[in-house]
Amino acid sequence: MCLCLLVTTAACATATPVMARPMPNEPFNMGPIPKEIPDAINRVVPPAPFPHFTRIPQRAKTPGFSHRMQELREAVLPDPTGDPFFDRWAPDLSRRSPGELLARRDVTWPAGLLVTAPISRATQVKFATRDAMGRPSYGTATILVPRDPWRGRGARPILVNNLPIDSLGAACTAGMTLAHGVSIATGFTDFFPPSTQLALVRGYTVVVPDHQGPRQSYAEPVVAGHIVLDSLRAAANLDRNKFGKSRIGMTGYSGGAIATNGAANLIGSYAPELAPRMVGAALGGVPADFQMLVGSMNANLATGLFHAATFGIARERPDILKMANHAAQWFATSPLKNVCMIPEGLAGQTFLPMQAFSNDPDPFHSPLAYKVYAATKMADHKAEVPLYIYNGTYEWWIPAAGARNLFRSQCRLGATAAYREVFGEHGLAAVAGYPEAVMWLDERLQGIPAKNECPRELRPRHSR
Repeated sequence: MCLCLLVTTAACATATPVMARPMPNEPFNMGPIPKEIPDAINRVVPPAPFPHFTRIPQRAKTPGFSHRMQELREAVLPDPTGDPFFDRWAPDLSRRSPGELLARRDVTWPAGLLVTAPISRATQVKFATRDAMGRPSYGTATILVPRDPWRGRGARPILVNNLPIDSLGAACTAGMTLAHGVSIATGFTDFFPPSTQLALVRGYTVVVPDHQGPRQSYAEPVVAGHIVLDSLRAAANLDRNKFGKSRIGMTGYSGGAIATNGAANLIGSYAPELAPRMVGAALGGVPADFQMLVGSMNANLATGLFHAATFGIARERPDILKMANHAAQWFATSPLKNVCMIPEGLAGQTFLPMQAFSNDPDPFHSPLAYKVYAATKMADHKAEVPLYIYNGTYEWWIPAAGARNLFRSQCRLGATAAYREVFGEHGLAAVAGYPEAVMWLDERLQGIPAKNECPRELRPRHSR
């Protein structure tokens, strides 16, 4: 609260009667602030006192960055969970192939109790992967196998359930809950909607990736996509007969849709061997265009989640940290770096604009911003899996226009896709759109091919 007051005081002290105008057709909250404000904030707010290190920890090493900037990166990363399975970085990651198993453990208790569906085993796997910049990292996932034998055609299908973690803290993941039980850090979306339970009852194996990675890079689609795909490679490495031949479907809503969309877009370039097994991906309420989200989420009741997502992406793309002013460094290195979804949402009541945390008075039109917009949109990547995209018509924070554009762009790239708009905003749409999405995905996992609903005029010329 004290920092909020300092930031507000600095802004008011230097504000001029005429604000710089935003770009045409852009919401006002995307525009610049007076150039005097960033300097004033840095004068009023002292530098954040983050620690010095003789040696930079492995998770924060950033080639090309100064030693002090790497110390800042370490300071903004989440505190350890206390469980080495989730916390420890293997020293030989650079020699490991994506999907290679690093560790495994049985978590049938308490996972079997929590999923409320009969299972034969729950196994957590830790595996090598690559971060958003292509550097060695690791991921974790939980593999849940139903108790009853599979009686359908072929190998038992696999559903990848990408849950909306939407958090900065390392304890906020489904993997932590499935290994250690429900805690204050457990998200209600770990169990609702009941995708895991329904899939297990249908006889499918369920893979639940901790797709934000060890840095908890909330909203970063590339690292999430890598972890999702490498969790499937790791499952195959665990047991090729059980998990290496199955049909695979993916689902995710909101933050989980970021991971599902990232994985769908990266199959062709990152894990092409999985493409023949991928039968469908259902994604709803997808934040597909981060530039659009600036206008819909900054400086309103969604601003807490918007700030968290920005800091989450900065953990994986530390160039963003170079733009952080003293106030931003205080926030990003404080205990707030460990918060889960609900506290982030409540922070929207501050209405603080992201511009107040940048050394650049016009951060959303900086060269770095456009670089991040492009990298996270992945507009030139064709999904090598049939897509079912759904969104609420009356979304105000994650506008339906973003989902419509995603559908059209995938159609133009030659993907097989379907799009539905349902009544409601983000919460209502999650319920209203869920039944049809689940039925569509179930048909794919049962072996029924997806119908391409792309309009003919949007398809590539050779496929019309």
